[in-house]
Amino acid sequence: MIEARRIITCEADLREGVDYLLAVEPRFEIALRAGGPPPLRRRSGGFAALFMILVEQQVSVASGRAIWARIEAAGCVTPQATLGRSAEELRALGLSRPKARYAHESARAVAEGRICFDRLALAPTEDAMAELCAVTGIGRWTAEVYLMFSEGRADLLPVGDIALQEAAKVLFDLDERPKEKVFDSLGAPWSPWRAVAARMLWAYYRHLKGRDGKA
Repeated sequence: MIEARRIITCEADLREGVDYLLAVEPRFEIALRAGGPPPLRRRSGGFAALFMILVEQQVSVASGRAIWARIEAAGCVTPQATLGRSAEELRALGLSRPKARYAHESARAVAEGRICFDRLALAPTEDAMAELCAVTGIGRWTAEVYLMFSEGRADLLPVGDIALQEAAKVLFDLDERPKEKVFDSLGAPWSPWRAVAARMLWAYYRHLKGRDGKA
């Protein structure tokens, strides 16, 4: 069976998703007023996009951007170029020892065809997640973020993301951050626009932290 799925390609898709979410969960209006309209945040796909997400995970936005700028300046944005750099050279660009290893593992997986971006684009989400997560260093969050922003898949909610958990805790007046299973159940009614809900919750989190809510 071919998976029926929505793809976010433009602002109109986001508006449709927002309208749906406000209808099924009126409290999203609070997040919308505080954080503003959710950002599109579409990125091109491929190895460079995946590598950039690996760089960004578990570091501040500013640190991630600075490291990625050095990687781009070094021309290290293809599998071949990445595999041509030693772990020490990648660490000199700002990667931690584990991330240097993950960069090599991801580049090798693409070079060997274990990750095929054309195949990912056509695969059901569950299969695409499995293909990405089979590679050392690519966890669920990394795979979800790639599929959300490089492919525009509309029905993904990274329930392990701490910022999303904290935003949901505040917005829905929960006693604690929702654990992954609880968060998954909480977000089930938001389908098929869970990725729009994630954008709104991220913007709301930035508002809670005193930032301007921009992507």
